Amino acid sequence: MSEETPKKRGLFGRLFRRGGGEAVEPPEPDEEPTSGEEADAPAPAEPPADQEPSPEEEPLPEPEGVGEAPPPEPAEAPPVPVPEEEGEAEEGSGEDFPARAGFLARLRQGLAKTRQGLAQKVDRVLFGKKEIDAETLDELEEALVTADLGVATVMRLVDEIREKVSRKELVRPEALREHLKAAIREILVAEEARPAPEGVRPWVIMVVGVNGVGKTTTIGKIGARFRREGKRVILAAGDTFRAAAIEQLEIWGDRIGAQVVRHQQGSDPAAVAFDAVEAGKARNVDVVIVDTAGRLHTKRNLMEELKKVRRVIGKALPGAPHEVLLVLDATTGQNAVSQARLFHEAVGVDAIALTKLDGTARGGVIVAICDELKIPIRYIGIGERVEDLRPFDAQGFVDALF
Repeated sequence: MSEETPKKRGLFGRLFRRGGGEAVEPPEPDEEPTSGEEADAPAPAEPPADQEPSPEEEPLPEPEGVGEAPPPEPAEAPPVPVPEEEGEAEEGSGEDFPARAGFLARLRQGLAKTRQGLAQKVDRVLFGKKEIDAETLDELEEALVTADLGVATVMRLVDEIREKVSRKELVRPEALREHLKAAIREILVAEEARPAPEGVRPWVIMVVGVNGVGKTTTIGKIGARFRREGKRVILAAGDTFRAAAIEQLEIWGDRIGAQVVRHQQGSDPAAVAFDAVEAGKARNVDVVIVDTAGRLHTKRNLMEELKKVRRVIGKALPGAPHEVLLVLDATTGQNAVSQARLFHEAVGVDAIALTKLDGTARGGVIVAICDELKIPIRYIGIGERVEDLRPFDAQGFVDALF
């Protein structure tokens, strides 16, 4: 054991001399363009060339009201049809094995780059090895750090493996791979988000995050999921500073059949959130989703404004917001951990939506977030379509990853 310590220090010395593995990247400067986010939503079918488009052909119901419209008659809203992948059923049914297989195949496809960045690196380290020695563990440690699992998490996992190897509990390399897979599953399952309790109406979700992570797109996709369940939804256009942000949310409201509460651009975001919650109570809706302006997590004055929005929502409805959902961009790697930590300190993050997993090899950051911050993951984004925002399933995620 005394000979392993210098090797371990030497590994991290080499890593940190090269810059500590992956460099921390700054958050993207601007929110996603409207055109890109509109692409995420299901597009209506093209009418024939000799026929004018007809509003009756729209598959989604019209929004029930905007702003200060009078409360509609109390009636159960119909579910909104959102196109699903062929042969695939809504997750959680557990009845149709081909449908479940289709979901796992889609998830595996979306995590292809992350799998290359994590599972395949581990396989390369273990390939051809007959036993687990100190050199193998050093190589494994480096592979996991460069896969964005986080230095603290990697050191803890590898120390546990070293201890098991020294006690002869782990001997074969293939057993080491299975142990690592089980350890990652345990971390993720422990922080898997629990479903929202029934009977709370309206259920208020406050969505936060830095510029460019796709908050508005995520809100639209979450709203579509609730509408498919037959729930009545209000979207609060609390991003009153970014150009076209209000109009962008209204487009999503039209497409999914959700009401939108808005003020003029430049208005107080807290006032918008207050009016949306009041409208939710008056109209007996099921869910109110509050958009907020993207902000750098390092800007103190902007984070103070976010605290104000939370306080005002609580005045409108005691106990609200019932969930503060932080949207993170998986492509930022370890910077996502820093964002999560600072937002959690400011407003108390209850759950995370991790987007753009299909476009990065840095999806291992999800393990670091769960292990270091103990914040549950509620949604993951594995594609551009509405149905590609999935409730997080730890077991399915690990199976697709390895």
